[in-house]
Amino acid sequence: MRLKDKVAVVTGAASGFGEAIARRFAGEGASVVVSDVNAAGAKGVAESIAAKGGKAIALSTDVTKSADVKAAVDRAVSSFGRLDIMVNNAGVPQRYGPMAETNEAMFDRVFAVNVKSIYWSAIHAVPLLRRGGGGVIINTVSNAAARPRPGLTWYNGSKGAVATITRSMAVELAPDKIRVNGINPTAADTPMLTEEFGAITPELRAKFIAGIPLGRFCEPIDIANAALFLVSEEARFLTGVLLDVDGGRSV
Repeated sequence: MRLKDKVAVVTGAASGFGEAIARRFAGEGASVVVSDVNAAGAKGVAESIAAKGGKAIALSTDVTKSADVKAAVDRAVSSFGRLDIMVNNAGVPQRYGPMAETNEAMFDRVFAVNVKSIYWSAIHAVPLLRRGGGGVIINTVSNAAARPRPGLTWYNGSKGAVATITRSMAVELAPDKIRVNGINPTAADTPMLTEEFGAITPELRAKFIAGIPLGRFCEPIDIANAALFLVSEEARFLTGVLLDVDGGRSV
C-alpha cells in the first residue's frame, strides 16, 4: 500500500484521468475526495471505490469558485483528518477552430477552469499542507503546453500557464516540504477529445495515432500510474517536474 494513511483530493474525478487517479490512489490505500462538477458521476465513482473496500467520498465542486474548492479541501480534513495530496485535474477544452473565432465566453471558461482553479487550490490547500508538515500537489498540464498546435491556441495558452505555474509553485513551496509536479498527457480517448473535435472519425483517430511513436492514444490508467509515482515516496526528491506521458510524441 504505497499511499496508506494518505488523504487526497482529486478534482475532475467523475471520469477520464481524474477517475482513474482516484481509483488508483484508493487502491493503494489513500482516502480520496472524489471532486467534480458532475455530482452524479462523482457519487458513482466514490460508491464504486467503497464497494471494493476503498475509502472515498464524493463532492460536487465547481473549481472556478473559491467556496467550492475550499469545501473540497475542508471535507478532506473533516472526513479523513488531514490533507496530504491535492490533484488539480479538472480541465476543459477549447472547441477546435481559428483563434479569432473563439468567443469570449469559451475563452473565459477555459482559463477559469484550467488556470484559475489552481489559484483557488493554492489559496485553500497550501495552508492545510503546510499545517500537516508538507505534501504533494499534482497539476494535469498537457503536451499542448510544450508542443502547441493551430486551432487550440487558447487551450494551449492555458496549459502553458499551468506548466509555468507548476514550476514556480515547486520552487516557492519547497521550503514547506510541499512538492509540486505536473503531468503532460497527449491525446486520449476521453470525453474531452470529443468536446474539442466533435465526432472522432477513423481518419482523425489514425491521424492522432500517427503522431505518437508508441502507436496508441494515452489511456487514463497511464496518467493514474504517473500520478501515483509522483505522489509516492519513490519520487520524494522530485519537484518542478513536468512529466511527459505521451508515448514519445514530445520527442
